[in-house]
Amino acid sequence: QVHLVESGGGLVQQGGSLRLSCTASGRASNSNAMGWFRQAPGKEREFVAGIGLISDRSYYSDSMKGRFTISRDNAKNTVYLQMNSLTPEDTAVYYCNAGRDTGSYYWTLDEWGQGTLVTVSS
Repeated sequence: QVHLVESGGGLVQQGGSLRLSCTASGRASNSNAMGWFRQAPGKEREFVAGIGLISDRSYYSDSMKGRFTISRDNAKNTVYLQMNSLTPEDTAVYYCNAGRDTGSYYWTLDEWGQGTLVTVSS
């Protein structure tokens, strides 16, 4: 069983930046990657980025590639999401996920954090 805790959300102005953190305790038995998803009000949860915990591979949603960067610190069991050039459309609850790096794409497992709210004001 893995326990995921997100932090770093908050209110930021359009064009600003935030860095989210997700710290894992324990380990999902079939997980070798971690990722970020987000859910805006009235919308479905969508994939943002994922990163292998052993490989150097990272995966991004096409719409966020170039603005968002995922990274990890295995010694701290922590994954980060650096978000730049934020717009009000980035307003959402951001969720950390334990998943699998398949070598071709990020595979989502049903292991989630509680989420952290990011609000971008115009």
